[in-house]
Amino acid sequence: MSNQIVTPAWVRNAVFYQIFPDRFAKGEDTSLAKGIQLKPWGTDPDEQGFQGGNLYGVIDKLDHLKQLGITAIYLCPIFSSASNHRYHTFDFMQVDPLLGGNEALRALLDEAHARDMKIVLDGVFNHASRGFWAFHHILECGGDSPYLDWFKVQDWPLNPYPRTVEEKPNYMAWWDLPALPQFNHANQGVRDYIYEVARYWLEFGIDGWRLDVPYEIDDDEFWRGFRQVVKTANPEAYICGEVWEEAKRWLQGDMFDATMNYTFCWAALSYFGADSLNGYQRNHLTLEPLNDNGFRDVIDTMHSWYDDEINFSQLNLMGSHDMARPLWILSDNKPAMQLCWLFLMTMPGAPCIYYGDEIAMSAADDPHCRQAYPWHDKAQQDLHYQQSVAELTALRHAQPALREGDFKFVQDPDNGKPDLIIYQRCLHGEKLRIYINRSTNDMSIALPDGELLYGSAENGKLKPQSGVVVCLS
Repeated sequence: MSNQIVTPAWVRNAVFYQIFPDRFAKGEDTSLAKGIQLKPWGTDPDEQGFQGGNLYGVIDKLDHLKQLGITAIYLCPIFSSASNHRYHTFDFMQVDPLLGGNEALRALLDEAHARDMKIVLDGVFNHASRGFWAFHHILECGGDSPYLDWFKVQDWPLNPYPRTVEEKPNYMAWWDLPALPQFNHANQGVRDYIYEVARYWLEFGIDGWRLDVPYEIDDDEFWRGFRQVVKTANPEAYICGEVWEEAKRWLQGDMFDATMNYTFCWAALSYFGADSLNGYQRNHLTLEPLNDNGFRDVIDTMHSWYDDEINFSQLNLMGSHDMARPLWILSDNKPAMQLCWLFLMTMPGAPCIYYGDEIAMSAADDPHCRQAYPWHDKAQQDLHYQQSVAELTALRHAQPALREGDFKFVQDPDNGKPDLIIYQRCLHGEKLRIYINRSTNDMSIALPDGELLYGSAENGKLKPQSGVVVCLS
């Protein structure tokens, strides 16, 4: 393990839960805005709008999440915004009043930390919104605005509301979306402002930042400065970048601690759900069936990209707000998805559950994957499925080798039985071996002597689409 690369020790022991705040849970508090109109809870997400999830709702569900085995929460953006996803930020120093404001975040941090749970916020630092105060200043003052160089303005007066789709804004905007003006990160005032935002909320008590589209800020010195600010405020703060592919550039110990590990996601869904894939593609994510060797090659290659310190801090995921729900991608094949959960919870890196995936929510791409959590409709909650996920998180918490042990694939004694994956986690002399049968048939296998920690193998056979974890004696 490298002496130069150091990541937060708590991350490798964490199980994350990603929350899309407007759709997770509604909590009541007197500080919430009055006289407002919200969409009914459970409204078709195609309608967009706000359904009223807030941070007090998250507080109300902390004990539930604790029982699920969650020890860290990653919140999609929570700052003031005129979009339900809040990636269009008005004010980076103000938690959206619809979520309960700064007071609600204070209460959430206190309640979460009292339960030994971490809170990581989404940092959207590539762009702001038309309502952001400095951009609004340019809207009002044109070329006389002192903030003109905070953005990449090509002409003024600004044209923030083009009349046709073909008409482009006269300033640089993310994906040419006029609602998302890009910051000019070469401007020292912009850099200082973003650094101050990062520092302020860490000192407020958050435990790290997930960085939205950080690759769009093509400036290594900016990110090195960002890391210095973050680690000075809290040396144990987590910095996780949204980079969908190989990310060596940012993972050398001087910028990010980890990335959202979509390679892990793609490999698991493509292998364990090979016969159920529905042809899903999304941006950088292309899913196609993998065979045994192809799967092992992808995982070994993925691990070879980085120092072990990074691999053990990667945010491993099966789903997120930016992709269709994994169960939907697997054509609602729950046994195949169960194998993905087993793989997720027994591999190096911090597992992350996207809200609702643990109760078998299934939906297509954005906005459908951002539907309201059906708390009051038990028919939409597969509680048996949820319990199986909780059993796997408990297994991970109970076995240090699953969190910190060395990893390697193991050849099966029968010289390569198709549809069987075996791997081993070793820590301080303890060896755990994981066997996963992805086929739809019983599989005869000679398990080594040891304690069966998870699953069952009757009469020397693994059931179809099942796995076991054995502690070797």
